[in-house]
Amino acid sequence: MGIFNRNFDRPGPGVAKDAPRKKGAARFFEVLGRDWGSFFKASLLCLLGYIPWTLLVGIGVLGQNLIFTLAGGLVGGVIAGPTLAGMHDTVLRSMRDEPGFWWHIYKRAFKNNWRASMAPGALLGFLTAGQLFMLWFIVAGGLSLGLGGMVMLALNLLLTGMCVPFVFGQLVLMNMSFVTLLKNSLFLALGHAVWALVMALVQIVYWGAMLLMFPLSVPLLVVLGFVPVTVFCQQIAYRLMDKVFGLEEQFRKKREAELTGESGE
Repeated sequence: MGIFNRNFDRPGPGVAKDAPRKKGAARFFEVLGRDWGSFFKASLLCLLGYIPWTLLVGIGVLGQNLIFTLAGGLVGGVIAGPTLAGMHDTVLRSMRDEPGFWWHIYKRAFKNNWRASMAPGALLGFLTAGQLFMLWFIVAGGLSLGLGGMVMLALNLLLTGMCVPFVFGQLVLMNMSFVTLLKNSLFLALGHAVWALVMALVQIVYWGAMLLMFPLSVPLLVVLGFVPVTVFCQQIAYRLMDKVFGLEEQFRKKREAELTGESGE
């Protein structure tokens, strides 16, 4: 048996079929309470996927070797990318109230997305490794960047946080090339700058707090992991992507076609 057995997620007890979705904080806590089990398991797999990144980057940072840190971030990101895509896929299915057995759907989505998620994972791993290296030595007092350098580092952090939810959101929802994925994510982030900045700041504060409290944060990291920050960001990002790409309408038509095909058999 184990924790990755059949777990059926549903739209929730007492929710009418055509009832309008809740918004804001009500929606956030609704999906958290309803699908926490699925979120927790996807987050646990994501944490396991990030172990190589953590070890390689940690060795590079502690050894004060920038090249090793960046290379470790790149390699570790390739490994972590598919599990991060799985985390976003689980959350986005919850956002559109898609029922199903989590483990069965997760395996199918992982099989479909693992190749496409390696390049975004590598890029994210490379960027965050470099950011962590710089921040570590700034805090330790071993590096002074000056005003210009600090501004560039802050912009790097913000832009990464602004784009990540769109990158992995589009990756699991649509088929497109890596270059198109990055271009669309940048346009979405800049075109909805206020909301994108909110997502970036939440990610920076959340992961920054986990890092500052480490190793005391390990139990909290295991319990919460990627769950609250991914749900919060995708609640915003999915609404914006739906506004641009008409995702809900596409999923509705796809579901109707599937039902028509089933009834015709």
